[in-house]
Amino acid sequence: MSFLAFLEKKSVIKKADAVDIQEESKRSGESVEAVLEKRGIAPGRLLELRGEYLNVPAKSLEGITIPFEILQYIPEESAVYYKAIPIRVHEGALEVGIVDPDSIEAKDALNFISSKTGLPFKLFLISKEDFEKVIQTYRGLSGEVTKALSELETELSAEDVTLIKEEDPSKKKTEMRIIEDAPVTKIVATVLRYATEGGGSDIHVEPLADRVRVRFRVDGVLHTSIVLPIKVHSAVVARIKILSNMKLDEKRKPQDGRFSARIEGRKIDFRVSTFPTYYGEKVVMRILDHARGVKKLDDMGLSARDLEIIRRAIGRPYGLILISGPTGSGKSTTLYSMLNELDREEQNVLSLEDPIEYNIEGLNQSQVHPEIGYTFANGLRTTLRQDPDVIMVGEIRDKETAQLAVQAALTGHLVLSTIHTNNAVGVVPRLVDMGVDPYLIAPTLILTMAQRLVSLLCPGSGAPAKVEGSIKAMVDKQFADLPEKFRKEVPFADTVYKIAPSPECPNGTRGRICVRTR
Repeated sequence: MSFLAFLEKKSVIKKADAVDIQEESKRSGESVEAVLEKRGIAPGRLLELRGEYLNVPAKSLEGITIPFEILQYIPEESAVYYKAIPIRVHEGALEVGIVDPDSIEAKDALNFISSKTGLPFKLFLISKEDFEKVIQTYRGLSGEVTKALSELETELSAEDVTLIKEEDPSKKKTEMRIIEDAPVTKIVATVLRYATEGGGSDIHVEPLADRVRVRFRVDGVLHTSIVLPIKVHSAVVARIKILSNMKLDEKRKPQDGRFSARIEGRKIDFRVSTFPTYYGEKVVMRILDHARGVKKLDDMGLSARDLEIIRRAIGRPYGLILISGPTGSGKSTTLYSMLNELDREEQNVLSLEDPIEYNIEGLNQSQVHPEIGYTFANGLRTTLRQDPDVIMVGEIRDKETAQLAVQAALTGHLVLSTIHTNNAVGVVPRLVDMGVDPYLIAPTLILTMAQRLVSLLCPGSGAPAKVEGSIKAMVDKQFADLPEKFRKEVPFADTVYKIAPSPECPNGTRGRICVRTR
């Protein structure tokens, strides 16, 4: 039975209309569906009727945004060729929208994808218009970069980056920059924009044997976002070096720099580091988004008791507060939250940072530059001559800085800083190891805190799991020597939740929260 005969049977059209529609379709070259729409059948109703005719449920994608994580289930090339796109993961199955459910080729391809992902698929009929909209979503990062690469083939070579000199009368110096419409510039700009909009914290540009891998770190985990041809590596690195005021001809040793860019109306800072590897220079860019602002202590996930202890510590007139944890554990964010609580009107609050990640009103922030001799230690000596009440030192890295921080705390200043240890208790032996006299630690150290960042389950996602067997035995062993009065304060749940994807959250997690010990 033809579709028109089906519509006639459903009394949607008359027999005479069916003949006219068929003839008009042949005469105009338009599809039967297009002719039916012209004759007043709404697109949504037509989609439902086609789904009923093909025995496939119809689905409208109006107002639905499909995340990039879901789109990765079916590669863009396959989606275009088979006219099938992933919609969501629901009840353990991948929902797929398809324009032609009768396509044997498409079903074979989906079976292959299903065997690779371990997810069965469920077909839904979608309109051509919805299909095209989703394809445009595919052509986000990869599409823009691919277009720029094709332009680069004809306009630039990997080893020949066109530079021009430009006089800046306000700065009275000559700057080097890449011509703004060069394809390599578009590649770098596109990567920066998508990393920022995607909530990334770092961008890694890594040369491999036959390609360049670009990865974004989101919520602490690196994901490959785009792969570039190896021949564009030199041009991309050169562009980033120029933006960061680095030496173009120095490729044998690491370099550091920074630059700012305006993305979606926001000023974003990028801290850049290069590192020579076997296949060429690797570039890592830390994204510092000032628009995110400084979190309040109340929003840091602290318990009421810990919040009271921290506020009591930063309210002291002098002493040393140290936060420990590995790189990327949120130590600086916690320090900023503490500084934000201080009275910066009646107190002189200074900070030494590398780099300055957020601007806080009323805080005198200074960027250290070790390459010119302005280190944390030298800066700390200078701040003591600035009549400070509170001093924040970005990190205690060496013996000299540690001793100066303790001396500052002894002489009536509140000093806040970070230090690298595995736990809060380890701060004391670390200070002793740095050469601080043990008898000076007791009167100065008023608070130590260790922290880590852990992933958050998306609301409504996660699979419950009982705490039993070996896991319960391990937990009991860890808590065995904990005094009873403290054990009562530690909540123990007999059910935990494992990471599980949901339709709105394919990864099962979104964002991170800080956990601390003191």
